[in-house]
Amino acid sequence: MIESPEESMGETITRTTTAKLMKKAFLEALQSNDYRTLEELLAQKQIDVDTVFEVEDENLLLASYKQGYWLPSYKLQHSWATGLHLSVLYGHLESLSVLLKHKATINCRPNGKAAIHIACEVANLDCINILCSHGAKTNCYSLSGLAPLHYCTTKLSMPCAQQLIWKGADVNIRSNNQDEETPLHTVARCGIPEMVAFYVEQGAVVDDANAHRETPLSCAVYWALNGKEQIYSTDHHLICRMLLDYKADVNSRDEDFRTPLHKAAWNCDHVLLNMLLEAGAEANLMDDNGCAPLQYVLKVTDVRPSAQPEICYQLLLNHGAARIYPPQFHKVLQACCSYPRAVEVIVNTYEHIRCTTKWRTAIPDDLFETYRSFYESLFEACANTPRSLKHLARCAIRRILLHKCHKGIPLLLIPAILKKYLL
Repeated sequence: MIESPEESMGETITRTTTAKLMKKAFLEALQSNDYRTLEELLAQKQIDVDTVFEVEDENLLLASYKQGYWLPSYKLQHSWATGLHLSVLYGHLESLSVLLKHKATINCRPNGKAAIHIACEVANLDCINILCSHGAKTNCYSLSGLAPLHYCTTKLSMPCAQQLIWKGADVNIRSNNQDEETPLHTVARCGIPEMVAFYVEQGAVVDDANAHRETPLSCAVYWALNGKEQIYSTDHHLICRMLLDYKADVNSRDEDFRTPLHKAAWNCDHVLLNMLLEAGAEANLMDDNGCAPLQYVLKVTDVRPSAQPEICYQLLLNHGAARIYPPQFHKVLQACCSYPRAVEVIVNTYEHIRCTTKWRTAIPDDLFETYRSFYESLFEACANTPRSLKHLARCAIRRILLHKCHKGIPLLLIPAILKKYLL
């Protein structure tokens, strides 16, 4: 008997409808961790174990995209994922075991990430153990070029990182993208001291440079300041201390010839400036624009509300930083007019500096009125009159000690108040 076109079409519609219902039931079972239903569906071969779903994913936990590619915004609301990815995302271990029992593809990447990448990002140690025991690759890359260790970016993911390395993950693996970061760069940037210590203990190269020639120390110094909140991170400070203790190169240069000291100066971070200078950082190294760290502090003094710029200037000058060229001193006033203490620190390093008309012009009228007594005193001291003998003695001592002021002056057999004055 020949089947009519209408009957054939009806059968196709029925199969399509049935497949949609099976897929919906499969997804609902995954979301609710109904592993018995999953077992039944898979045992009866009513659905493929590697069926791909499109699910909501606003935080991009399931997706990974190549750097430099444009994507329409609606694509970033949803991701493709198999049941394996969803079980890991929800932490449903029973469902995960059922899927693996039915030979789910362990390393598939429907939207750029393998299941092990997601397990690391959500810091689920149990999932990592199960996946690794079934052959998950510990050094596989996501589409954006990140290995599982690069997704261990919180303190909660410390056990995950440990387990990955103990199961063969390369602690010095570089990201397969334009940054070429090692896991040590990642945790230094994220501010996780415990993981820094663990990676170094496991053989991480302390001075390994990324594609921009930045070392982990350089990353930790730069990210010590939360730009949005303008708050300094004690965790990043601790990481810098640890890396220096591990003999990190304090004068390493990135692709723009900036040292960690330049970056601490840019953040106006006096804690790190002191730490780096005490570790041997050179105060006069210049970047590719000819700027030394002191110029960096000048550039940002007015936009670092929680900083103490006077301490930054004092530290750099006491470690031998070159002074501002006297005819350009008005630029100091432009940058520091709201911080009289900073101006005082800088101006007192000169035996004599002559006030010019540019000085008064550099100070807005409202700030001049606010600090009138200080600025009138400054202009008077820098007029065509000799400075005090006490000040000239200070300059003579500092000239002899040069970049050793911070070490030499505390050793002098003079009262503490005079040591403070010399510094």
